[in-house]
Amino acid sequence: MQFQNPYASYTANAAAFAEESERTGFIQRTYLHLGGAVAAFILLEGLLLTLIPAQTVQGLLRAAGGWAPLVILVAYMAVSWVARSWAESAVSPKVQYLGLSLYVVAEAFIFVPLMHIAMRHGPAIPLQAALITALLFGGLTAFVFLTKSDFSSWGKYLWLAGLAAFGAAVAGACFGFSLGLFFSAAMVVLLCAYILYDTSNVMHHYGVHQHVAASLALFASVSTLMWYVTRILISMNDD
Repeated sequence: MQFQNPYASYTANAAAFAEESERTGFIQRTYLHLGGAVAAFILLEGLLLTLIPAQTVQGLLRAAGGWAPLVILVAYMAVSWVARSWAESAVSPKVQYLGLSLYVVAEAFIFVPLMHIAMRHGPAIPLQAALITALLFGGLTAFVFLTKSDFSSWGKYLWLAGLAAFGAAVAGACFGFSLGLFFSAAMVVLLCAYILYDTSNVMHHYGVHQHVAASLALFASVSTLMWYVTRILISMNDD
């Protein structure tokens, strides 16, 4: 998830100002990299679920107690900051790819506990969450591309909403209450807004050579969206 918009103003080589062939090439590279990141995530997640048994995950969660969600969030934010810094590097393409790779690997590890919990509640939940996420992402992406809307002005509001979500997670860990279904639903709405925001940045604000950074931003929003969709399905299955 993004917490600020580093592309709040147009740059000289922004996709919006590029030749059509160059702009099309940039968009194609961005979504090919996104597809590659998703495929790598799926393969790595499957491997980790095989190598890390559910009993080990349950032991770690019990040891962390009520602090587990906050620990996961802090780890996510730390890795996200490093990965984005590398992916947005103008110094070396190798550093950019290293940032994207780091983010994908970190997300795969972070998802392991959630996937074990989801499969315990219902073996079909991960697939259902993936399909719902794909439908939401596809619909929102199509909306931006068809309307050519620019949602970059949403950046500061999304940042404030992300900050509020972090505050809620800290409060939940400190005072021992569950954030529950309502919080997950609110986060799904927030992540859908982020996908609109990220997609419009791809069309209007990223430079034509920033496909790695653009794909990372999209992957971050999509993977976080799937996280909260999965949590909602788990809660519904409990009921």
